[in-house]
Amino acid sequence: MDHPYEIGKGYFIRTVTYHYTGLLKKVYPQELVLTEAAWIADDGRFAQAMAGGEFSEVEPYPADIEVIINRSSVIDACKRETLPRKQK
Repeated sequence: MDHPYEIGKGYFIRTVTYHYTGLLKKVYPQELVLTEAAWIADDGRFAQAMAGGEFSEVEPYPADIEVIINRSSVIDACKRETLPRKQK
């Protein structure tokens, strides 16, 4: 299956309703699977969040939980070197 995602890389993903960060574990035709994921409840000022990786509100999932995101809800995704893991 051809796609632009890289397994094992960190991503910030915006969906139509939520934002997530996480390590991409698997890509399926209709789903992305993340580990070490967090729901970004409030990204703050978007440009600053993308430049520095600091988000206003972060709700991490337990590291070993697989978070499944439907690809049809993805607005955009960008690679992240660092992922937030601390609740904020």
